[in-house]
Amino acid sequence: MRPREFDHDEVLRIAFEQFWRKGVRGTSLSDIARDAAVQRGSLYNAFGSKEALFLQAYERYAGDYLAALQKALGSGSLRKRLTAFFDLTIANFRSGTPPRGCPTTRGLMELGAAEGEGLDDNARQAFARLISRITALLQDTLAAAAARGEFDGNPAAAALHIVTVTRGLAVLERAFGDEPQLRKIAAHTIDLVLGRKGG
Repeated sequence: MRPREFDHDEVLRIAFEQFWRKGVRGTSLSDIARDAAVQRGSLYNAFGSKEALFLQAYERYAGDYLAALQKALGSGSLRKRLTAFFDLTIANFRSGTPPRGCPTTRGLMELGAAEGEGLDDNARQAFARLISRITALLQDTLAAAAARGEFDGNPAAAALHIVTVTRGLAVLERAFGDEPQLRKIAAHTIDLVLGRKGG
């Protein structure tokens, strides 16, 4: 008898929702199989392990998130673009009931310090790749703004600064859950990057 066919993309979506909400350690393949209405064995056959399923689900999320950030950074003055970037970033942390936080930060906290303990180096590389791609998107946006005369700073340094602030926002969101505080920090960061007068 052939195993039941399932919608690969839908399973990745359902799995990522669980991983995002409960963490990789707190999520079981049985939970995912139940919510996706597939056999646990089918998940093993298709993905090999819970960690491999997580990595595929995370890569799918990363692609969607980058596309959304690209759109947010795509039009308007530099101030408008950076505001849209922070708005999307904060909305992402605050999504869900209760808010689920940042999946990348949560995943980084689950990296194992030793072999066979927690997520492995493949996961670390996936998280680092997304952060690097976000930094590159911001750097391109800032470099284009510099070419238009809207920005006179260092695009690479400013992009890294903004990404570093978003990592801090993810931690503050977990600690306090105070969205107005996050938005205030974001607005202040934009003022610093633009020297208050920019865009």
